[in-house]
Amino acid sequence: MTRTRLATAAISAAVAGTLAVSASPASASASNGYISGGGSFYDDFADEGTLSTASYKDTNATCLWQIILYAEGVKESNGTQFDYADIDGKFGSNTAYATKQLQKAWGLTQDGKVGNKTFGAADDKWNSSTRAGELEYRSTGTTNATKYKIRYHGSRYYFDIFRTGDGKYRFYHKNVWHYATYKSNSGCS
Repeated sequence: MTRTRLATAAISAAVAGTLAVSASPASASASNGYISGGGSFYDDFADEGTLSTASYKDTNATCLWQIILYAEGVKESNGTQFDYADIDGKFGSNTAYATKQLQKAWGLTQDGKVGNKTFGAADDKWNSSTRAGELEYRSTGTTNATKYKIRYHGSRYYFDIFRTGDGKYRFYHKNVWHYATYKSNSGCS
């Protein structure tokens, strides 16, 4: 029994170590066009571009953020939960309101913008006192487009995303895989 536990621990450590160093660190920002990262995925979102009603407001990056709002179960402006129908890739007043609700729950400044601290809280390890989201490594994929399968745990719902071999994030919405790009909204609405 002890040998099995040691072998399991060794394999787990090797997989985690491979994930942490297998991809060279990427310089993630809106300028490269994609939500992306390298190395450990626990810090991939903290250096992304700001999403708001004024910047990157009609993009797949906004769509990914709205899926996070849905997974967290925050309230939208009419008092109901931000739901699947609200995911349209358009950062309008309803998304800004829901973002403020999530920022409040996470103990952040409530400005309705998804900047470094807000996006960064979404990839931090689960913190029960702030209820910040968590990314969890699930597996190594079989293709370069599905290099790492990662699960986002919200307070209400979880969903899976992939980080490609070149660090770009992909998510599934309306039966299609989308790149989390700052350049377009290719089907969230």
